[in-house]
This record gives sequence, structure tokens and C-alpha cells, in this order.
Amino acid sequence: MTDYHLAQVNLAHLKEPLDSALLSTFVARINEINALADASPGFVWRYVGNDPDPAYSEAGDAQVIFTMSVWQDVAALHNYVYKTAHAQVFAQRSTWFHDWQSRLASSHMALWWIPAGTRPTPAQAMARTAHLLAHGPTAHAFTFKKSFDAQGCALFEA
Repeated sequence: MTDYHLAQVNLAHLKEPLDSALLSTFVARINEINALADASPGFVWRYVGNDPDPAYSEAGDAQVIFTMSVWQDVAALHNYVYKTAHAQVFAQRSTWFHDWQSRLASSHMALWWIPAGTRPTPAQAMARTAHLLAHGPTAHAFTFKKSFDAQGCALFEA
């Protein structure tokens, strides 16, 4: 067992409400893709919100989908994102979501290390995302393109 796990947050700004025809193919796959994550090698935990208000968002905007999970390491998350059925959904993201970089000048994803056995909060996730936006990838908050290990050493830069 390792001393640290990888936390990740993903923010997606909807082009239309979740119940719109445009989002129907995305919504139809949510349970499948979440179950795939839950069963993937290296998966540790996934945040499930408990607010009954459909207009509520952990990101402070009802048009933003907030997902957060914990993985054993960068490789496990990378494999799930790019080498499973999740990749099919990910490839279609521009159909359903605005491009964060051009529309909101914000990062859509942040990665960071947490002590094994702990769970990040939505507030911590939003703070890591803000840090990534303000400072670029650092050991505090990073991306797949520029990752760090749990000791803060750069792993690689794509």
C-alpha cells in the first residue's frame, strides 16, 4: 500500500441543461461510465453529491458538472480516461460542453496527491483548480501533460 493516492477533479460546463436533447446521449452513459470507473484497476473512491436540488453544483454554477475521484496513481487514472469506454465519451466532449480554455479561461481538470485513506472535499478540489489556473502545473495541482509524483518531483511533460 502506498502512502499517497491521486485525487482528481473534472469540471464540465454544459452547453445546455442536462435534460435537453443535446445532452441525452451523454446522460444515457453516465451510469455506465461511473460503473466503469468504480470497477477499474487502481480506482479508490468517487465523490457522490447528496444535494437533492438539481440546480445545485459543487462548482457554484448549476451549468457545471463536478466530478471528483481518487486513484492509486497517475497511470491508473490515465488508463481509465484514455484506454476504456470513457475515451469514447471524452472524445465527444465538445458536443456537450464548452471549451474551458476559450470560454472561461479556466482549467477543466486538476490532479493532486492526498494521504492514502483520506477524501478530498469539493472546496479543496475547487481550490486546487484555482491554483492550477493561477500558477500552471505544479506539485500542488497538475495535469496529465505535466505530472508530479507524491514527493513533488516532475514525472513527465507531454
